[in-house]
Amino acid sequence: MNQNACALRKTAPAESGGRKTTSQLVEKINSLKQSPISLEVNKRLREFQELGKKESSEWFSELCFCILTANSKAATALEIQKELGSSGFLNKSQNNLSASIKRNKHRFHNTKARYITEARKFSKIKTILSREKNPREWLVKNVKGLGWKESSHFLRNTGSIEYAILDRHIINLLHAHKIINQTPKSLPNKTYLEIEKVFKDIAYELKMSPAELDLYMWYSKTGKVLK
Repeated sequence: MNQNACALRKTAPAESGGRKTTSQLVEKINSLKQSPISLEVNKRLREFQELGKKESSEWFSELCFCILTANSKAATALEIQKELGSSGFLNKSQNNLSASIKRNKHRFHNTKARYITEARKFSKIKTILSREKNPREWLVKNVKGLGWKESSHFLRNTGSIEYAILDRHIINLLHAHKIINQTPKSLPNKTYLEIEKVFKDIAYELKMSPAELDLYMWYSKTGKVLK
């Protein structure tokens, strides 16, 4: 394992405290599931499923949203998506896209505008992915601006509940509970997939989908239930 990779704990010996801290996280999530927050989480999951049924233009808008979330706040990307809508992402010039992104105080406005205009060749993204055996891998390889995290974000938001978004909030929470031993400085493919396996083990223990666990953990860290 390279220096960026985490030493991961799936089943730590009792004396290490690993299982105890995992249980603490499970207890915290179960408590949230019994609280009014569950209504917000379930509403958001239904919205993901509904988006999955919509046309490719709506999927393309979500693709652009996820391009904007990379190295930035989801709330900022959401404001840009609301301003531009699916027609703006598809039709506005690169300069106009850049101006909108900059106006909403998003970093890398020129780069993100270029990524969005280049992604227009995938405007029928829903149809494209329906033909792929591994849609996430296809997204990582073909759409500039999308890594494993952002590709997972897009697939989750379009109804694939087997995906979660391993952003810094989720990783920091896993580290705080000593489920992973360190927070990596970067997330190369191998590291991302290793942490994802640990995350999915916790979801399995909780009898919930990775998408659902993601929303509860993100709320636990931020106090919000965003897409």
